[in-house]
Amino acid sequence: MEILRLSDSDPRQVRAWDDFIRSSPTGTVFHLCAWKRVVEETFYHKPHYLLAVEGKEIRGALPLFEVHGLLSGRVLISVPYAVYGGLCAMSQEARDALLRQAESLAALHRARHVEFRHLHDPQPDLASKSLYASFAKRIDPDPDVNFTAIPRKQRRMVRQGIKFGLEARRGWELLEPFYDLFVANKRRLGSPPFPRRLFESVRDHFGEEARLLTVWHKERMVAGVISFFYKNRVMPTFSGASDEAFSLAVNDFMYWELMREACLAGFQIFDFGRSREGTGPYNFKRHWGFEPAPLVYQYLLMNGHGIPNISPSNPRLQPFIKAWKHMPLPITKWIGPALTRWLPLD
Repeated sequence: MEILRLSDSDPRQVRAWDDFIRSSPTGTVFHLCAWKRVVEETFYHKPHYLLAVEGKEIRGALPLFEVHGLLSGRVLISVPYAVYGGLCAMSQEARDALLRQAESLAALHRARHVEFRHLHDPQPDLASKSLYASFAKRIDPDPDVNFTAIPRKQRRMVRQGIKFGLEARRGWELLEPFYDLFVANKRRLGSPPFPRRLFESVRDHFGEEARLLTVWHKERMVAGVISFFYKNRVMPTFSGASDEAFSLAVNDFMYWELMREACLAGFQIFDFGRSREGTGPYNFKRHWGFEPAPLVYQYLLMNGHGIPNISPSNPRLQPFIKAWKHMPLPITKWIGPALTRWLPLD
């Protein structure tokens, strides 16, 4: 078993990496080289993409980024700004070899820890925490079957959105007004917004595997969501809504439109991503009939450092969150994107 570094200058190796990820049951959209380019172009973090090779066959892959966080210090993350990441391997031998190399990299770069955002196959010998839950379930090819499966109260909310005259539109040409909604939504949550170039880079590198859906009311955009369409899975990932949108049942309408589009296109799993227990998004997803599954993030801890807690649930972050909610919107749009490079909380 040999560990190699992915070389961007070798198109064959890049294709081989993506082919392996797409063929692996543990590969996610965030393991692809497209996400590597997105993070590099947007946040300028240094990548360390590792391949476990036996003979000429790839047996494992581990995407890592070196991040210098304001709260975390220097760390390695697989992968930042994403819900999923971590080891993607076909054998325990490949997993062990990749873990050893990750530990060597962490020691070389004096990182406090290596974080693995596993969706599948957590490793028994790594420190773990389950701060988040994931929400995913299988959907039917028939929209009527899926609509009936939504709990009655939320079906009523979808009908309310239709009654209010909400309209769904699709296309990246609406990215600019969507970004304004996204910034306002982030301020309401007390969190800095990502740079707009993040979404531009997603658009440019993912092609048909990333799409923007927006919701309009009386020719005014009131909500939108950027989703990934990968393998058999659709995953809404970046969203925003205006203040007035909630009285119009916009979110229920929007996610129903996304689910309807996905099932008609042949996708089989609707993945609502992750949420923390006790939050509004967590409860919203449960009200839609999705059951939470613990999402285990794991760590190689270096030099006596403990498991980090830099999520919004950390009491030390509450003063910052409260202050951000009251900051003028133009200021949040100006300084927020720069801050997210040093706060890879998502």
